[in-house]
Parts: sequence; structure tokens; C-alpha cells
Amino acid sequence: MKSLLNKVSQHVLTRFDQVTGIEKPKLYFNEKGELSPTIENLSQLHQKYRPTPWLSNRHMHLLYFDVIKKRSISLDYDHLEHLTMQDGGITAIAWLGAELAPDTPTILILHTITGTPESMSELVQDLHRYTGWRIALCLRRGHAGLPMPVPKINLFGSTDDLREQIKFIQDKYPSSTLYGMGSSAGTGLLVRYLGEDGDKTPLKAAFALCPGYNTELGFSSVHPFYSKVMTKKIINKFIQPYQTTWKNTKSLSKVLESKSLFDFEQTYFELAGYQDYETYSNATNPIYVLENITTPLLVLNSEDDPVCNIQNFEPYKDTVKNMSNIAVVTTKKGSHCGFYQGLLETRSWASKLAADFFLLEAKKHTHL
Repeated sequence: MKSLLNKVSQHVLTRFDQVTGIEKPKLYFNEKGELSPTIENLSQLHQKYRPTPWLSNRHMHLLYFDVIKKRSISLDYDHLEHLTMQDGGITAIAWLGAELAPDTPTILILHTITGTPESMSELVQDLHRYTGWRIALCLRRGHAGLPMPVPKINLFGSTDDLREQIKFIQDKYPSSTLYGMGSSAGTGLLVRYLGEDGDKTPLKAAFALCPGYNTELGFSSVHPFYSKVMTKKIINKFIQPYQTTWKNTKSLSKVLESKSLFDFEQTYFELAGYQDYETYSNATNPIYVLENITTPLLVLNSEDDPVCNIQNFEPYKDTVKNMSNIAVVTTKKGSHCGFYQGLLETRSWASKLAADFFLLEAKKHTHL
């Protein structure tokens, strides 16, 4: 009888795991590469990720992350610092831990497609709490209501702007070691920058949360509902409030007709400062410079992500496995940038993974 009960219990637990998506993460990396010791020592990667049971549905998980959880977090940043770029454009940095010791490491966070200090508060708070390090949330043009004196904006950000932000941070904290994390659209900027600068970047390690990989194709696989909603949000945030800025942009009417992210991305190249789509894509698509990256990079995707479809990763599995410094982690559940665990007190499994990754990489530098 006891044996039968054990079998029934095991069957129920197995079935529960299947329904809620509890399983060990899948790892794609070069086992002989430089990231192997780090992967081996990241305990989360060798245990089952247990998503919050009542968030096993990917849409519920995303709704919770994007609407409910974000509104429950109130974070007081130290201050918001506006920066004027060389062409007169305005970006900014939101600081947390600005008064920490000058040699405290700094994590640069590159935000989501419509990111603001408020929407990024959970990630900023988590990384600061887990590492004890300084956080610099690097805001792109037009975000958080920043002035837009120059008619130029990019969904994924500008690597030139990012370099100016990095130089500003280095000048402010010359003894601080720098790390980088991109979230969703911010991963496009992170990877493009790392690929362009190669071993010249001061970033010692980087983490990409829910990338879409090839930006020419990624938007075509976004769930239609989210694609429509996000397109409307982009127009309302970056086009409508800046009528004076865009008054001489010839393609503006066509951009405003966009009903999906794919349509918007295919037509807004003039707003990003390019004459045609091909030139824009060649200058911004992160996938074209992926193999030039030398910085240790850990990537996390969920297999049930309705925004950045897991199939976007498929063409690049072999590339990743042949690179020494990149590892991709996938989980069965997690939706888009959520990755919550815990029954009542939910917390991000992804934030903890990113923090532990940075801490392990930092140990390498202290031993050099």
C-alpha cells in the first residue's frame, strides 16, 4: 500500500511539474569555453526553476509582470542626470547607489522598448540588493518624457549615445568596474555595442534578458495582441508628444499608419537617422556583430515568451555553441522578462541569476 501511495504521489508531482513548467534550465554553450567555470558554479542553472504556480499561463505571467508587479514597487532613485549628446540630443542616467564608495562596481541597465525609471524599478532594486553595487539606468532619447530637441530616436537605442553615457560614468567613477545588462529591446543595444567594440569595451561581463536576436525578423513573431498594443504605446510616447520635433520628417505619415511592431520597425528608419531600411538595419541589427563579442555574455530566454519568440534563437544555436564567451539559458516558463517564483511573495528568478553571474565574474577580476 505504501509503495502504491508513493507511486501515486510521484505521478501527481510529475504531472504538477509538467503543468506548471517546473524543470531544469536548458544550457547552450561551449563546454570548453571560458564561461564553463561560471556556468558550473551558478547553482540556479543546475536546479529546477519553479515558476509561481498561478502564473504558469504566459499571458497571466506577462500581465502580472507588466501591470501588477510594476505598480507595487516604489523606488526612490538618488537622482536623474540629464546628458547632452554630441549632436544635441538628450539622454539621461537614473542612479541608485550613487554615493557608494568610488571603487564599487557599477551595473549599467539598458531598458525595455518603452522603459522608464518607474517601469525598471524592480530590476534596478533587485540587482542593487543582490550585489550591493551601484546601478546606472541608461535612459535613451525620448524616454521618461526627456526633451527631444533633435529629430532622432531608435527603438533599440544608439551605440554612439551609449558610448557617451559610458564615458560619462567612467569619468564620474574612474575606479569603478563596469557591467552591463539589457532587458528586452535593451538587449539589442547591449549586443550591438559589445559586437562593435569587441575587446575595447570596459564592460567586464554582460547579461541579456529576453532578446529577440535578429531585429529584421524578431518583430514578425510577436503575439499579434502585444504587437498592436506596443505599437500604439510607442506612437503615443515617442511620436505624438513631439510634433514639433518630427514636423519635417517626410515618412512620418507612413509610420503613423503602423498597426504592428513589424510595420513600425520597417518604416521608421528616417526617425532613427537613416535614409533607408537596409542602411538602418546594417547599422543597428545586433545579430550582424554577434560573433565579434569578446565580453562574457549570459543570455536568458523563456520558451513561452509571447513577445520574443524562442524560435528567434533557433538559427543561432550552433554559433553560440562555437563561441567561447557566450552562453544561452532557456526555461520552459517565465513569459517575457517575468520569471517569477514563489507562491505569495513573488520574486524574479532572472534578477537573481544575473546578479550571481556578475558576482562570479567579478571574482575572476579580483584574482587577476
